[in-house]
Amino acid sequence: TMSPKHVIFKKLSRDKSVGVYMAKRDFVDHCDSIDPVGDEDIVVYYLCPIVFVMLSCTFRYGRDDMDVMGVAFRRDIFLTTRQVYPELQDKERSIHTKMQEKLLRKLGDNAIPFFFEFPDNLPCSVCLQPAPSDVGKRCAVEFEVKAFCAENQDEKIEKRSFVRLAIRKIQYAPGDSKTIPSSEITCEFLMSDKPLHMQVSLEKETYYHGELIKVSVDINNSSSRSLKDITVAVEQVTNVVLYSNDKYVRAVALEETSDTVPSGTTLKKVYTLIPLLAANKERRGIALDGKLKHEDTCLASSSIVKEEVLKEVQGMLVSYKLVCHTYFHFCECIFCTSEVAVEVPFRLMHPKPEPG
Repeated sequence: TMSPKHVIFKKLSRDKSVGVYMAKRDFVDHCDSIDPVGDEDIVVYYLCPIVFVMLSCTFRYGRDDMDVMGVAFRRDIFLTTRQVYPELQDKERSIHTKMQEKLLRKLGDNAIPFFFEFPDNLPCSVCLQPAPSDVGKRCAVEFEVKAFCAENQDEKIEKRSFVRLAIRKIQYAPGDSKTIPSSEITCEFLMSDKPLHMQVSLEKETYYHGELIKVSVDINNSSSRSLKDITVAVEQVTNVVLYSNDKYVRAVALEETSDTVPSGTTLKKVYTLIPLLAANKERRGIALDGKLKHEDTCLASSSIVKEEVLKEVQGMLVSYKLVCHTYFHFCECIFCTSEVAVEVPFRLMHPKPEPG
């Protein structure tokens, strides 16, 4: 038996002709390198003349059965297929990991290791949360491993004769810079000698999922206007760059206050926010880290795109910003108001796990 630490994901085709055993389903993009698929993974075949394994990255937009003009939009961003039996490639990878050795001993002669490397220009797994009424709709960047038996890799394979296992490509937070994110604005008004100055700052550039975000707001209102109703929000911005240039902006954490800053006064205050998926369930257009079936996920992590990579190939890009806004009145009329807003971009990501 495997140790509890080593959970094996196993899936067989319906006709039991082929199966996949994987030691993990999350593969990490470290920016300078990416975990390969197949370091610890095995494909098993039974009664197959030739066995193929495929690694794919697909962008989907809309319903599976219908979308614009009755056609679902689906594009393979990356697709590669290898014949693993009889072996043609990877002869040089004859060294097996301990996990593979255990599996090979357990599964017998019909078990074969396989190996793929991700190209370094692929996006990470991400999907848009549909509304409860959006049955069958999805917008997602998805990865999967598919194994099948065939005479050649291009022939049409019956559903019962292949096996598909969804995997995810994820990124962990890079080492945090010493930069303190901050932004400010100075407003001058007609009929007022002195300006309004507002500064908003965060403690650091990268926050982890579930972490408290402390927002420092510093307002010096030398103007003759009064400010009221200060609101702080974490906004998630998702750009669908491959297909439609749709843009989704959603406040995923929000604190609305009745705080005021009368003319000639100052305000220094720290507000706290926690952006969580739990507070945004069933809201259409919220971007999530790629979701595997029956498993929990979280708000999408910030996208880190390497400089030389075309943004369009990323499918969807996710970013976060802290927005603080407040209102001032021109006169006593409730309709004569205007907004002052300050934005501070930051990253929301997973921490890098401790080694070992």
